[in-house]
Amino acid sequence: MFFPSIILGISLLGLSSNLVQGVQVVKPLLGNQTLHGNTVHHDQLYIVNKDIAPDGFLRSTVLAGRKPHNASLPGTLITGRKGDRFLINVTDSLMDPTMDRSTSVHWHGLFQKTTNYADGVAFVSQCPIAANHSFLYDFGIPDQAGTFWYHSHLSVQYGDGLRGPIVIYDPEDPHQDLYDVDDESTVITIADWFHLTSLQLLAALVVPSADATLINGKGRYAGGPNTPLAVIQVEHGKRYRFRLIDMSFDAFHAFSIDNHNLTIIEVDGINTVPHTVNFIELYPAQRYSAILHANQVISNYRIRALPNTGVGAHNFTNGVNSAILRYVGAPDEDPTTSQPPSSEVVVFREGDLHPLENPGAPGEPYPGGADLVLNLTLGFDPDKVLFSMNGVVFEPPTVPVLLQILSGAKHAQDLLPKGGVYTLPPNKVIEINLFGGNAPAGPHPFHLHGHAFDVVRTSDSPEYNFKNPVRRDTTLVALNNQTTIRFVTDNAGPWFLHCHIDLHLSLGLAVVLAEDTRDTKKDDPVPAEWRALCPIYDGLAPSQLP
Repeated sequence: MFFPSIILGISLLGLSSNLVQGVQVVKPLLGNQTLHGNTVHHDQLYIVNKDIAPDGFLRSTVLAGRKPHNASLPGTLITGRKGDRFLINVTDSLMDPTMDRSTSVHWHGLFQKTTNYADGVAFVSQCPIAANHSFLYDFGIPDQAGTFWYHSHLSVQYGDGLRGPIVIYDPEDPHQDLYDVDDESTVITIADWFHLTSLQLLAALVVPSADATLINGKGRYAGGPNTPLAVIQVEHGKRYRFRLIDMSFDAFHAFSIDNHNLTIIEVDGINTVPHTVNFIELYPAQRYSAILHANQVISNYRIRALPNTGVGAHNFTNGVNSAILRYVGAPDEDPTTSQPPSSEVVVFREGDLHPLENPGAPGEPYPGGADLVLNLTLGFDPDKVLFSMNGVVFEPPTVPVLLQILSGAKHAQDLLPKGGVYTLPPNKVIEINLFGGNAPAGPHPFHLHGHAFDVVRTSDSPEYNFKNPVRRDTTLVALNNQTTIRFVTDNAGPWFLHCHIDLHLSLGLAVVLAEDTRDTKKDDPVPAEWRALCPIYDGLAPSQLP
């Protein structure tokens, strides 16, 4: 059966609609409106295949842009202010049969309270958007601000390029007196880049070292051409809020800027007590805001993002793994600056960071002092090359978990995939102990959808901190070690908890936390157009799948 493009519409916001073959087709208006004092953003994202050479090597990719012709890596920057509402129409125009042609878009770090259906996780909160179809993600951001990003959440698709930054500004930012500049020019994205497609990497089961590190979508690979590096320009004497986003598929990066300190003021959308370092380790999906004071001699300085796995050569020869910080008035040339000696490197540990507002973990100040304690042990089967959680390899169900709940399934034993879903009661303090077990290729950056959490025991310390632990949405779980997090179940819906090394997720390293299943969507029913995604996707012919 043929289904027309499906787009969610709300007449209150000036969307025009008509009925075609009994299905509502809605044409979204572009631009912004003001509703009840907040801005409503009407936006478009076209998902397209495009041949690009960000490091000098030409390959087909999966990219996002406001117009098909301007799709880019990273994708279009999305911005707004705390309290705004977003209606983002995602149109799937993918055609390359060597990669996934369906898609979904996850808005990483945004809680999606009462809009779980807009979380964008294929087979957890929605069916994928099929090629030549559209879906309008409609969600508000009532009480969040900071640095976020968006990416595909279907299979390993984001490794082919579908990833972009989101910045939500706070007009009452408590740190605003610490910096002078915070705009599009201060967003810095970091990503590993492969010359193979992500499906080729998945088929190989073992990820080789990335070919390049891209900073703001530009980089070089060992032995490759001297392609232009990203340049971030600063004016002497000003203070800049750099928003660092690690969009990596596999690698983590050691980030630094020669001759400059970095004062961390935000982590994963949470304001922190300012903490000054000159070296930050960023893991896939993590974000930091760090203030740089441009108070050095006017010149060019090396921005470094050294991956944990070798990129051709595990160094900075010929500008690999780097970008340029250029002062206004400096010549247009590559830097010749050097890293500080190891004795002068100031590295922060995760436990050194503390929330600026409302510090303190929920529950009682001792291990196990929560309403519900959940123990999850990471595992790995070297013969099958599969990861597991408590012995269960996560396999995406054919029916999204949210649709199962809306259809009446309320308990873990009734929800698919079997053993991969844990139901959580509402308005309770949850403590999760994540044990690294024998899971190799770590540390594993674990991300929880729908929440930030307090990391009461970090992966690099046996000590607990209940007074002012770091609060974030992506933290590390290390081999043969323990990480403990706490949060309150105040956001109904099924939320993914998974390793953000995308290959590890695809090989089973995930669970779903089905929170408050009895009240899921009670106050905000899913749109009919969301329900239409599954019959469209299920009706695809095998030739329409990779």
